[in-house]
Amino acid sequence: MGRAVLAIAVVVIVAVAAFGVYEYEANLPPNGEPTLVIYTYASLFGGANCGAPAFSTVFGTFATAHHVRIEVECPAGTLVGTLLQQQSSPAADLVIGLDELTAPVAAADHLLIPYRPPALVDVPGSLVSELSPGDAAVPYEYGYLAIDYNASFAAATGGAVANATFPDFTSNATWAQGLLTENPEFDITGEEFLVWQIEYYTQVLHQSWTTFWSRVWNEGLPTPATSWGDAFAEFSATSGNPPMVVSYSTDPAYAAAYGEAGTFNSTVSWWNGTPYGWRTIYGIGIVNGTHELGLDEEFENWFLNGTVQDEIPLNEWEYPANDTTPIPSVYAAAIDPASIVPLNPDLPPADVPSDLPGWIQQWLALVPS
Repeated sequence: MGRAVLAIAVVVIVAVAAFGVYEYEANLPPNGEPTLVIYTYASLFGGANCGAPAFSTVFGTFATAHHVRIEVECPAGTLVGTLLQQQSSPAADLVIGLDELTAPVAAADHLLIPYRPPALVDVPGSLVSELSPGDAAVPYEYGYLAIDYNASFAAATGGAVANATFPDFTSNATWAQGLLTENPEFDITGEEFLVWQIEYYTQVLHQSWTTFWSRVWNEGLPTPATSWGDAFAEFSATSGNPPMVVSYSTDPAYAAAYGEAGTFNSTVSWWNGTPYGWRTIYGIGIVNGTHELGLDEEFENWFLNGTVQDEIPLNEWEYPANDTTPIPSVYAAAIDPASIVPLNPDLPPADVPSDLPGWIQQWLALVPS
């Protein structure tokens, strides 16, 4: 899935090496043909090693229409770390895959050129404000973090897990010991879960967020996985243990599409009959220092239109940001995103670069030695 290899910790800067480079060119002029270099994550549109069948539609179509060469590169490090390292001499024109926790870092460090594409008129304003209110990055897809649970655990709880609250895990050893999380020091899903839990405790329960971690460790919470991929692989193994994993609300739609409907479902964090969740938003931005600003703007606008947005649901397994895009019927297996109250507005993007590193350090201090 596209989310699997997004940025890890926003405070980490790493050396850059490309997993792969894919190039598209069509009907180029004989001399001085323009080239767009695009940084993204290796699994974009369901690909592997920086390539996917959908790339021809997504990048090749634009290349043909605009007589341009496109190079798609997937840095080995984090996207924001790569841009920071190359800040004095940028090598990319566009970046695809900054999210609601990394786009604010890129904006604060002036790594992106703000642009408001015309197609943004079909994107909900809430997605824009939660990702990058200054349009340094614009949303192309979104979803919700969730806790996946298998059918056996649902039966064992009499269905109660479908309306789980975070306090359920602090007061019940069976629940705590059955939940596999991801380490926020190394994994973006772990970061997002930490922020979700913090905002739920502070804004909904009006309690100290550290109480949750102290108590679930005492109840036997398993050692967090180092990546979402590792965690989900363990959850989906035939053993059925662990019975729960921090993942994404569209996972049941993915299962339904591949003949595994009902093997597991997802929940968010409920309280007094209301489901609260953390909205994950992914964006595209123009790299500060690009030499192809006009083409960059055309591509960013095109990325929000039908040709690209139609590819998102069954490749990225996220919701298209453009709300005129049809949603496949298998998404009926997922939680209706319109029913979830997002906690994102309680954490303005401008606060992320300063707040998140400190929260991770506090979390590390709570981890049992």
